[in-house]
Amino acid sequence: MALRIEELAKTIDHTLLKPDVTRADIERLCEEARHHHFASVCVFPYYVPLAATLLKSHDVKVSTVISFPFGGDTTRTKVRAAENAVGIGADEVECVMNIGAMLSGNFRLVRDEIASVVRSVRMKSVNVGKGLVLVKVIMETAYFDKKMKKLACKMIEDGGADFVKTSTGFGPEGATVADVELLRDELSENLGVKAAGGIRTSEDAETMINAGAARLGTSHAVEIMNEFAEQKE
Repeated sequence: MALRIEELAKTIDHTLLKPDVTRADIERLCEEARHHHFASVCVFPYYVPLAATLLKSHDVKVSTVISFPFGGDTTRTKVRAAENAVGIGADEVECVMNIGAMLSGNFRLVRDEIASVVRSVRMKSVNVGKGLVLVKVIMETAYFDKKMKKLACKMIEDGGADFVKTSTGFGPEGATVADVELLRDELSENLGVKAAGGIRTSEDAETMINAGAARLGTSHAVEIMNEFAEQKE
């Protein structure tokens, strides 16, 4: 069955994670997200309150990042940052896993850290009266071999997260079809796969969705939607 434009929009996290982002950029991002009915906007924690205000009563969630883009913060820092993000209005939290610890074989730390972040988000969301706040763990697949990716999937699922995200977009490689398919095969149906990094065209978007991605992270969302609409005319 052919993908409808409304369905495509609801897979997209309209993303703006550059160091020189201004208030005006966020206002424009949120306006575009409202117009296209994207799944979410993904912004730095500093801009979460602004985005939450601009998107109040709209069907677009506010997503933010934790320990981005390298994942090297301590567990305590990640937990506090995640709690704070929820407290200031985030509906979705994307935490970069500890890549260095994973590559060093400190799997217990990685597993426990994911569980701690998820638990803190769940508790904070209840305390502030929010609904379910989704937790996405960013794996950064380019740094891992196939065996390590499979192990990471198990650890993320055991930790209680809702999504596994392929990449930050700042690593050596973005999302690949092979990685999306691998993650989809390794995870249960309860977890979603988010593809991010290098998704610039409607063809890229459809390819990743067909490979098993339920969400797409891209800073080219408007171009993708316009291109998709032109193709359907």
